[in-house]
Amino acid sequence: MKTLYILLFAVLTSFGVQAQVDRSVLPPPGPAPKIEFTDPATFTLDNGLKVFVVPNDKLPRVAFYLILNRDPLFEGDNAGLTGFVGDMMMAGTSSRTKEQLDEEIDFVGASLGAGSTSLSGSSLKKHQEKILDLMTDVLYNPVFPQEELDKLKKQTLTSLASSKDDPDYLAGVISNALVFGREHPYGETMTAETVEKVTLDDVKEYYQTFFKPNIAYLAIVGDIDAKEAKTLVDKYFGSWEKGDVPKFDYQKPELPDENQVALLDRSSAVQSVINIAFPVEMHLTNPDYMATRVMNFILGEGFNSRLNGNLRETKGYTYGARSSFGSDKLIARFSASTSVRNEVTDSSVYEMIHEIRNLEENGITEEELETAKANLSGRFGRSLENPNNIATFAINIDRYDLPEDFYSSYLQRLDALTVADINEAAAKYLKPDNMYITVVGNGSAIKEGLSQFGEATMYNYKGEEVQEIQLSDDNKTASDVVADYLEAVGGVSAVENIKTAKLEMSAEVQGNKLDMTAAYDVENQRLAQKVIVMGNEVSKTIVKDGKATVSSMGKSQTLTDEQYEDVKMASLWLIPELYYEIMGYTLILDGAADVEGEATYKVIISNPTGGQVINYYSIENGLKLRSENKLSGDTTFNEYKEFDGVMVPVKMSIKNPMLPVPLETEVTKVELNVPVADQDFN
Repeated sequence: MKTLYILLFAVLTSFGVQAQVDRSVLPPPGPAPKIEFTDPATFTLDNGLKVFVVPNDKLPRVAFYLILNRDPLFEGDNAGLTGFVGDMMMAGTSSRTKEQLDEEIDFVGASLGAGSTSLSGSSLKKHQEKILDLMTDVLYNPVFPQEELDKLKKQTLTSLASSKDDPDYLAGVISNALVFGREHPYGETMTAETVEKVTLDDVKEYYQTFFKPNIAYLAIVGDIDAKEAKTLVDKYFGSWEKGDVPKFDYQKPELPDENQVALLDRSSAVQSVINIAFPVEMHLTNPDYMATRVMNFILGEGFNSRLNGNLRETKGYTYGARSSFGSDKLIARFSASTSVRNEVTDSSVYEMIHEIRNLEENGITEEELETAKANLSGRFGRSLENPNNIATFAINIDRYDLPEDFYSSYLQRLDALTVADINEAAAKYLKPDNMYITVVGNGSAIKEGLSQFGEATMYNYKGEEVQEIQLSDDNKTASDVVADYLEAVGGVSAVENIKTAKLEMSAEVQGNKLDMTAAYDVENQRLAQKVIVMGNEVSKTIVKDGKATVSSMGKSQTLTDEQYEDVKMASLWLIPELYYEIMGYTLILDGAADVEGEATYKVIISNPTGGQVINYYSIENGLKLRSENKLSGDTTFNEYKEFDGVMVPVKMSIKNPMLPVPLETEVTKVELNVPVADQDFN
């Protein structure tokens, strides 16, 4: 037959007849294939453990994945507990210390990990019994050492301190609290207080309650057959004792009656993080599941999506805008998010709502549908290259009571979707008038613009609504607030009496101790700050003779005049408030704000070159609680002590843009009006 076509082509061309092909038209797509899966072998032990085996002999490796199928857990006062369980299980067993466990894993080139609902291990085929021995030792015999929990809590507290200044994290906390409710497992917030309350008994109780075979699935993937797998599973998991596991019910989240705006004020922010979300009932078993995947891809998942095309390509507001449409047996959520410049915050929210409403009201085009189908089918096809996904598919079918052909018919069901199907799903599930609009950014710059979408309610970093603080005295000025601060720290006379000062401080970064010193010479406007690690000076800032120099790693740089003025305003004096008006700085009282649950006056201090410092002073006692500075970062003042009649902050949390986590700094020595020498400022 092939020869016949070649001969026919030769005859036609010999008479000058050319075959005509219109290359501007794509050929029609063929029918979507039905994927034929080799069903994993499956069996169930007497203790209830369900096992799925996916043979794959391409590599001589075997992997074991244990998954617990428990209900979502509301942790309440112990929020953060589940984050410790896996690490605590890996911290040693009754027969192996953590170090011995790590050494044995490394010796055979294996991997082993645990979480609050999982335990997994993988190794070469020849070491499969070794990894199973280690895996089940962790499963059956964890000892939960107190020192490991103490270390994990300390690490978590450090991470939380850093997260308080991460606008993306904060937007997520508030959005989750609004969408699901703070009494729901998906809406609760881990805080320093809840982490501190977690005890060793809490970890042990969780382990004893939920690590049961009758709610567990075990997937085995790799160079192994069903018969061998059955022998190994019986040997290593047959003695695992089943038990009763509690079930939980939660109140179903509801849509808001109208769009609601939630704002967390971060005055030093130059960008706004926007998250628009609402709860939605969607799960794998929902007949609209496939249609919502396509709908969301068109709206905000693909690079050429409507949200990204509008906000990035057309308007130039952002580097990217995305949306997601969740799927969860309990409750899911729709979310659209982006980060934009302060000045286009309200415009960006307007455009996001416009795109959601436009899709809900007017639907999609045939071209958009075909593009989405091509992308989603390609993604699904690539997922089949990973044998682990095949095991996950098999578990999902059992876990969620899906049709047996749910995954094998995936491409056919995707291909069968029509424009009308997607439009119907958009009209049904998108709620442009019933959304939570969360924004983290500079409240002074963006609040008024956001009012067109609803009255903005203020929130804090815990996801709690806070009352917008009203100034107690309408006639109070920024100068009055600064004067109150000077009085609170000891009075103007006491501060004016400080001519020189020396401070010693200490902090810790990722286990390394930092020592810091500072020397102040008020009359000559000199400052020296040094950072020392393990006895070695790693950085130094010197301000004198109208210039500022920063030295680090043997290199020195003189700052620009503008940078010098910024350093001078923020750091030159131990009590800078005394010199604000003397130096001609502009002071503006920009309302009031909540800082760590305390009402404060917000004062913006600007120097003649445009630099700014934003300070927050307690309405109750006048002390400065927080200072925000784009150059050096944000500082929270946690504790003051009196030295020679002057209150000096001695415990501070410093968030510097150059540091991965905040510096929890403690002042260990304060000397006022002591001799200083020229060499102190060299």
